[in-house]
Amino acid sequence: MSRSKMSTSTSREPHSKMTFSAAWSTTVRSVALWALLVLALYTVASSQNTAAPGYHTGVKDRKAAGCLTDCTPRFGIVSAFGNEAELLVAQTAHRQEYRINGNVFTTGVLEGNAVVIVLTGQSIENASMITQLLIDHFKIHHLLLSGIAGGLSDANHIGDVVVPEKWALPLEGYWNGSSQVPAPCGKAGDLTCLGEKLSRYTSASNSDYQINTPAGSTGTGLFMRDTFVITSANAPQGEFKFDFAVDPGMLAVARSIKPELDRCGPKNSSLCVSSQPRLIVGGRGVTISTFLANSNYRDYLSQKLAAVSVDMETAAFAHVAYANGIPFLAFRALSDQAGVTDYKEVGIFFGSGLAEVNESRVTLAFLRAWSKAHPNGMPHTSH
Repeated sequence: MSRSKMSTSTSREPHSKMTFSAAWSTTVRSVALWALLVLALYTVASSQNTAAPGYHTGVKDRKAAGCLTDCTPRFGIVSAFGNEAELLVAQTAHRQEYRINGNVFTTGVLEGNAVVIVLTGQSIENASMITQLLIDHFKIHHLLLSGIAGGLSDANHIGDVVVPEKWALPLEGYWNGSSQVPAPCGKAGDLTCLGEKLSRYTSASNSDYQINTPAGSTGTGLFMRDTFVITSANAPQGEFKFDFAVDPGMLAVARSIKPELDRCGPKNSSLCVSSQPRLIVGGRGVTISTFLANSNYRDYLSQKLAAVSVDMETAAFAHVAYANGIPFLAFRALSDQAGVTDYKEVGIFFGSGLAEVNESRVTLAFLRAWSKAHPNGMPHTSH
């Protein structure tokens, strides 16, 4: 009896093990199949995200991951001149400072608008970097820039504040060996094999920058190019632009304001410029990477482009604003007539504090008018 029980017990144990082994094997195979399926789906999704259609969503992705520091909708105010930024900050209520990569961003309320103010300092590189940093860390619905500039039009004077309707980078160039239209790709004016595009303003022979000499004009071979920019709307091919147009709605508000501009600076009331400063809206502003003190190049920019001012930041700021789909406007107080300088007037403009006072008055007048026109929020208009 006992042997029979032992035999029965022995005969059933291998069967149990085999059943368990088969079940386990089936489970492992099922898990493996599910893992392969998930991996395949992930691979397909990843390939779709990195393909051209997914690449089009660059700006959308930025917005989804944006406002890294503060998500309150704000006017972004960028200043290239330190004292003027200080005047604006001083009049901002509910101030809070954020230090990002060493740069101080001040949030608050200015003339009824939620704002964030930052100083870029001089140069195209700083303007580009700080403007993008501002956009990444704060929820910016419109952008303003204010600073000083050299005048290019004889009709304007030191102390005037200009508000150009478009901005360009004329030293985005093609430096040819002669004044003949460049033909690196086989056809005159064709730069496509280089991934570049010649500007229509210098698309003919002898339209390059010319230097006046006693013997007549001498060509330099320096032709202007359009600037390449890529956005969520034009990706992946991008587009070439010579001008970056300011926002029409913002420009209309700028045309409506009548700020009181001073002739004499607050630091010394006896230091006054010779003519009453004016607010001048319209025309083209240009940005170059060098300080312009050359009257010949000044005349070239004025005659070729009908430019009214030259500085070292605004068009870079405009490029970043356009690439991110954010409406922008810029104010520039004229510090001198670039290359044709009355140094006495320049000394008065800077030494008396007139530059920052007049710039800040224009900015404050604009913000007051904007707040009055849009009391229930800030409409986001496209370029």
